[in-house]
Amino acid sequence: MPQHIGIVACSAEGASLCYRTLCAEGSALLGSHDHPEVSLHSFSLASYVEPIYRGDWQGVADLMLSSAKKLASTGADFLICPDNTIHQALPLIRQVSPLPWLHIAEVVALEAASRGFRRIGLTGTQWLVESSVYPDALQARGLEFLRPDPEERAEIHRLIMEELVLGILRPKAVATFQRIIARLQSERCDAIVLGCTEIPLLMNDSNSPLPTLDSTRLLAQAALRRAVREPAIAR
Repeated sequence: MPQHIGIVACSAEGASLCYRTLCAEGSALLGSHDHPEVSLHSFSLASYVEPIYRGDWQGVADLMLSSAKKLASTGADFLICPDNTIHQALPLIRQVSPLPWLHIAEVVALEAASRGFRRIGLTGTQWLVESSVYPDALQARGLEFLRPDPEERAEIHRLIMEELVLGILRPKAVATFQRIIARLQSERCDAIVLGCTEIPLLMNDSNSPLPTLDSTRLLAQAALRRAVREPAIAR
């Protein structure tokens, strides 16, 4: 039997895309209409945003650990979190978690390395882009990275928090991402991390100046491989 996947959710849009991917792509591994058992637990987005704005990452970690315990009680075998930003708190609980986690940035870094990319542009909230979540994972694979300029970070952050997490998708936002990604391309980036799990609702390989690393779908695909006991973070 496939393993039971537990989703520690944060924003509804990112978690929904991750869940839909698990269900839609499970059939490729298990047969028509089939997918592993999936359980999801979610506190409100506000419950996460409030401690993040205070810089209280232990408060964020406590929420994640509470979700982990609830998912363990449902019989989940391992956990994924389709939210890049709150991975900053994962090191605070990884050793005490009742279940193992797949780390979204580690999954993305593995994909980038396997595709031969060398210099990765980062997008996401300011909290994420200014953190070590992706730099640590990318450098562990021998990859370089580049952050957007401060003004670009602020604009991406605004789009995420005021539009994307609410499911608002506007052509002007696409144009903004295209402009920023094109500038990163001019700085020798050869791929771009869609490092907020809502960005793939807006951007993809068809409208991005650079190849995209879709953190949401890559995490879901890694979880599927692990659930059927194929290597998820080693190839």
